[in-house]
Amino acid sequence: MGIDLPVIWALIIAFGLMMYVVMDGFDLGIGILFPFIRDRVDRDTMVNTVAPVWDGNETWLVLGGAALMGAFPLAYSVLLSALYIPLFFMLVGLILRGVAFEFRFKADETHRPLWDKAFASGSYLATFSQGVALGAFINGFTVSANAYDGGSLDWLTPFSLFTGAGLIAAYALLGSTWLIMKTEGALQHRFKSITRPITLVVLAAIAVVSLWTPADHPEVSARWFSFPNILLFSPVPVLVVVTTIAIQRVIRQETHAAPFGLALFLLFLGYTGLAISLWPNIIPPAISIREAAGPPQSMGFTLVGALFVIPFILGYTAMSYYVFRGKVKAGEGYH
Repeated sequence: MGIDLPVIWALIIAFGLMMYVVMDGFDLGIGILFPFIRDRVDRDTMVNTVAPVWDGNETWLVLGGAALMGAFPLAYSVLLSALYIPLFFMLVGLILRGVAFEFRFKADETHRPLWDKAFASGSYLATFSQGVALGAFINGFTVSANAYDGGSLDWLTPFSLFTGAGLIAAYALLGSTWLIMKTEGALQHRFKSITRPITLVVLAAIAVVSLWTPADHPEVSARWFSFPNILLFSPVPVLVVVTTIAIQRVIRQETHAAPFGLALFLLFLGYTGLAISLWPNIIPPAISIREAAGPPQSMGFTLVGALFVIPFILGYTAMSYYVFRGKVKAGEGYH
């Protein structure tokens, strides 16, 4: 039996994107939470929890984009053509956030509020753009003769705008639970109180998307609600509800890492539901990973490089988080 290169590459890209959502999600979430925390010292503490690792988190976004171009060039060309505008604004947001991240520590008291606003604005813009692109991806694209055949604003729909807002809530949940794990005292309790309503908003967003998607796409409805699929896939929505209840319970206790772990699991369940709905299509609604795959020689050659690079990325990521483990106290951290 030969190696199924399209499936292997699809799993690598899915893994890379999930790692990006997990790792860049919580530091984008910190920027999203900035408007709810007014104290300068508390804001500095929030930023210091991710200062040593935030730029490395975006490695996974670069890996996912490069892997898509190398393994599925058709998907790369179609997705970038269809999503050029939201992806452009995502990059603007990431650049704005990155510049503000560095400058706010060097600014005087007069200009620091400006960079705080830039940090929050960049986080909101990048997150919302990612969510809009996700919604457009779920809706699918018009492809003709192996090229995108839709309009430049086809991505702009009520559904994509809703997924943009939903991703803001999801990243805010990751950010708040991360800060529960990394802070202490009054600031930690503040994020525990913030986490309760955010969790319910995320649950509502997942429920709406889970109903809206099959309502608009009969093929997704048939996959989820046909027999025996409805029994096989039922653990996903059940676990979403159970995990939400668990988050609400653990944040009432003297806990630290558990809320963050549960928040990660909740987003993983949402990611799993998306995979169930769309697999094996990489260009919804009808172009599969095999149809969009590049030449086997190209996929095999690049796979060697990927299998060499990914362990190093995982290794230095794990090392950086291990070195900077523990609580961050006010006045300590990034300078």
